[in-house]
Amino acid sequence: MSKAAEKPEVVQLPAEPVSAPSASSRRAAAQRVREARDKLTSTSGTRPAFDAELLRQYAQTRLSASYVVMLLVVATGVLFGLWMQPIPAAAWTAGMLCIHVAMTRSCRRFLSETSSPTATRVWRTRFVVLDLLYGLCWMAILIHPVLDTVTETLMMFLMLLVIAVSSMLAANLPIAALAATAPVAVAMALSFAMTGSLDNYILAALALSAEGYFVLLAHQLHSSTFATLEARAEKDALIGELEQAKAISDEARHRAEAANVAKSRFLAQMSHELRTPLNAILGFSEVMKSEIFGAHAVPVYKEYSGDIHNSGVHLLNLINEILDLSRIEAGRYELNEEAVSLVGIVADCHHLMKLRASSRGITIHEVFEQGMPRLWADERAIRQVVLNLLSNSIKFTPQGGEIWLKAGWTASGGQYLSVKDTGSGIPEDEIHVVLASFGQGSNSIKSAEQGAGLGLPIAKNLIDLHGGTFTLKSKLRIGTEVIVTFPPERVMSALAPLSEDAPPLQPESSAMPDEKRRPRHKPIMSAGTGS
Repeated sequence: MSKAAEKPEVVQLPAEPVSAPSASSRRAAAQRVREARDKLTSTSGTRPAFDAELLRQYAQTRLSASYVVMLLVVATGVLFGLWMQPIPAAAWTAGMLCIHVAMTRSCRRFLSETSSPTATRVWRTRFVVLDLLYGLCWMAILIHPVLDTVTETLMMFLMLLVIAVSSMLAANLPIAALAATAPVAVAMALSFAMTGSLDNYILAALALSAEGYFVLLAHQLHSSTFATLEARAEKDALIGELEQAKAISDEARHRAEAANVAKSRFLAQMSHELRTPLNAILGFSEVMKSEIFGAHAVPVYKEYSGDIHNSGVHLLNLINEILDLSRIEAGRYELNEEAVSLVGIVADCHHLMKLRASSRGITIHEVFEQGMPRLWADERAIRQVVLNLLSNSIKFTPQGGEIWLKAGWTASGGQYLSVKDTGSGIPEDEIHVVLASFGQGSNSIKSAEQGAGLGLPIAKNLIDLHGGTFTLKSKLRIGTEVIVTFPPERVMSALAPLSEDAPPLQPESSAMPDEKRRPRHKPIMSAGTGS
């Protein structure tokens, strides 16, 4: 038997990453879908809301020009009454006025009612029919056989006047404008063409050309009105989106403020709840570590007590750092400002950390400028900044490395502090990480002495409270330098000496009058001597 065919290995290709569409593309796609749906449900190929607004503007235009149209109809009826019998002219005038009154009343009713898609279609049809009757009435009077004696120029002028007025009034409803002007133009063109003369052929062509021009003009007016409505709708939509975004942002801000208050309350409560048992743990563990009440039966218990005490101290320091950072972020950290010596604080911190650095074989160099005046600052905050920076340098500097502490003047007249080490350094793309709360770089994660990632953020925020600058420079496998500057406003310069001599405590003898400088020969005790 032949061996079974081996099953082919199926290799699954990595799926191509599908990029999520941006907010602008999603908004544009939703707008296109909405426009397509609106065009399918609309009778004019536009949005239903735009149909109602265009009809509203059409009705308002008709009402605003109602007296002008009425005057035109009456003047035409009177003029034609001179050329034909008065009764037909009066009948035509009455019919035109009836159509005009029906148009006006329809416009008023439409404006008073609430618009809906169904009602908009009904009113649109009604307006088109009324405009068609309006155009047919004008056609009837212009091609009346009795008016053959009237010159073609006057008829052409009257036709152009009727077409122009009708086109302008019905520009927001192009189909109504066409219904009102096409019967007049076509009838006049046929009337001119039936005479058979060349001049009348030219007039017929001019009539059709005038109809096309005014229809195109009405279409352009309709397009500009439609563009204005679209711009207004987009503006309203943008305002609505902005208001919605503002409401969302306000709600998010309120939630953030509530969360911040809850965090502050939680930290304040937990600090009390944690410090109370920690004090007992630290106290009893120190007693047990020091063997105050006698030696332990098992010597390893002393080591365990030391570990408990060290862990408690570490936890207490961590709690204090978290509380300090929360107060700084909440804006509740108050500076206890006084006149302090920057060089003195740095030297004290060096003395405190010297034993720890010596145990790791690290040499700390001091480069201080002498005779520097004091700073107006918070001594505890500056001490905490120096200790945080120095402890970080000792932590990440290898055995046998070096650290430089510098303090001096800045170019603007302020004072600066610099802590530079020969440690492992920080990658450039991780500098913003280590400056963030609880942020740790890759070297910190690999280090055996991991911290909470709060030392640098606390130091930076404390310097910001003093109005100074905090600059972190680092190169991988070369070292790190942190430069802290204080503004000149915090430097307490010594007062300049007085340029004038101080006034004497007693007036000189030369300044006394002559009569006061003469010796007095009378005895001091002259009372009762008679002299």
